[in-house]
Amino acid sequence: MTVYNKNVTAGRNNGRKPPKSYRVGDAVYHAKHGPGAVVAGGDSVVVVRFGTEEKTFVPELAPLTRLEATNDGGGRKRPKGYAPWSPRAKTKALLAQVDQVLVEYRAHLPITVRQVFYRLVGAFGYSKTENAYGNLGDHLVRARRSGRIPFEAIRDDSASEMTHLHFDDEEHFISYVHKLGRNYTQNKLTNQDYALRLHCEAEGMMPQMHAAMRDFSVPVYSCSGFDSLTARRDLARWFHDTYVYEGKTPVMLHLGDYDPSGESIFESLTEDVWQFLTRDAPGLVARHDKNDLFVRVALVEEHVSMFGLPTAPPKKADGRSKKWRGQTCQVEALPPDALREIVVGAVREYIDPEVLEEDREAEVPARRNIAGALPAAGGAA
Repeated sequence: MTVYNKNVTAGRNNGRKPPKSYRVGDAVYHAKHGPGAVVAGGDSVVVVRFGTEEKTFVPELAPLTRLEATNDGGGRKRPKGYAPWSPRAKTKALLAQVDQVLVEYRAHLPITVRQVFYRLVGAFGYSKTENAYGNLGDHLVRARRSGRIPFEAIRDDSASEMTHLHFDDEEHFISYVHKLGRNYTQNKLTNQDYALRLHCEAEGMMPQMHAAMRDFSVPVYSCSGFDSLTARRDLARWFHDTYVYEGKTPVMLHLGDYDPSGESIFESLTEDVWQFLTRDAPGLVARHDKNDLFVRVALVEEHVSMFGLPTAPPKKADGRSKKWRGQTCQVEALPPDALREIVVGAVREYIDPEVLEEDREAEVPARRNIAGALPAAGGAA
């Protein structure tokens, strides 16, 4: 057990002396460990949890900053930034179960709130209702704000990003190029007969799928909802260019929910793009069946019974439910490791293993050649 007794530096505490004691649930900040939550307080020592790690400090000398919640202007405090939290015993028990889920799926982090939810339902009998899901989401927000769960463990965002590849100066650029050279990775689809891309209905699953596809250079896209017309036209253009200019067979792999909306999303997208291709790439349409180019990888009916996934009746508010027979299930109900195995298995169906291995071996001499061709680091040639 490490006891931190280094004196506080001005800045984090704005020059003020640290508190002499901390209460359980207080949200604090440590310059090295980041945000945390007090799990045992007192006048002599204070124990703070940072993610899954606990550290012990002497209160009067602790290099900690107490973080306060802010008021929303209506008399009720809403958590902002790093916020203290004292969950009830029932919630603590739930968070302990969440910890087990995160440990179980540590190789697939970050995972989505819904993936946590379905694992709790399957492993711990957590209530499978939208209200329970909403409560879990709220608890996970508070847990991350308080430092109880690392921010990096859960993904619930839907933000997009557009950045510029700009540089501070020439040295910065050359350093960047050297780093690229050291990490040169060959596109594993370049010498294959098929060009692949993976579309996820749930945007939060993209980081997991991106990591799973790295060894095969398969790009991952989000297809939340029913897609825009622009996105569908761009997809049709990809099919055309891949077939006409690269001479490859393009295949779109799809991940979506097993329910009326999920099936409709896939069918509508497929039919729309196919109709574009009848005029843009008639040769592709003549040579291939639509079901060969648009492949539903998951979730399919067989997966529900195979993995014993939790199901629900179709939503009555969805007009497409009238023609649906049986139960529904969401793709995020699949355990992350099972989902990865299914997707990787589907990709391997299109990959020539000998060509893949040759490309991997070619990366080593390519990195040496690139390093020899680049100017010396720290100055331009």
